[in-house]
Amino acid sequence: MSDKAEKVKAICEDAFDTAAVMDADKLIFRDDVREMCKSGRCGSYGNNWGCPPGCGSVSECRERAGKYDKAIVVQTIGVLEDSFDFEGMEKAAIEHCQRMTHMREKIEGELSNVLSLGAGPCKVCGECTCPHEPCRFPEKRFSSMEAYGLMVSEVCADSGLKYINGENTVTYTGCFLIKD
Repeated sequence: MSDKAEKVKAICEDAFDTAAVMDADKLIFRDDVREMCKSGRCGSYGNNWGCPPGCGSVSECRERAGKYDKAIVVQTIGVLEDSFDFEGMEKAAIEHCQRMTHMREKIEGELSNVLSLGAGPCKVCGECTCPHEPCRFPEKRFSSMEAYGLMVSEVCADSGLKYINGENTVTYTGCFLIKD
């Protein structure tokens, strides 16, 4: 493993509950994952610039990600009171988003070119301008792994991380793609 990837992984291990490195060429960009986004379950499809179709087609996302050599996969694991602890789930989601934002800034301070993929829709702005006005902060915008067509459970397995981390937990996964 490269020194850069090891350095970024070490930085991420301090901020996240787990972190692993994998070769970026092992990432599989799937149209069927994008179709799940298109079904509109979360309500962000066409309503958030970090989500489809605003983030580009799966082939455009694959091409963008293809410029990177390593993926540092990171997770925030929230402990829940029970499986209906929606406040705990939301708290962990917010924490993961804050960690991703902080770490992107820190990693970008070390490296010049990083692609950050989070969990869920971009939350940089309180209310997204999509689709009526351009993105206010395109340089800060996050797309999710799913928006790029990545099946998160597969990425976790391929990187050696657990997708489910035990009873009464919720796991949010993101990744930072870097050039070696």
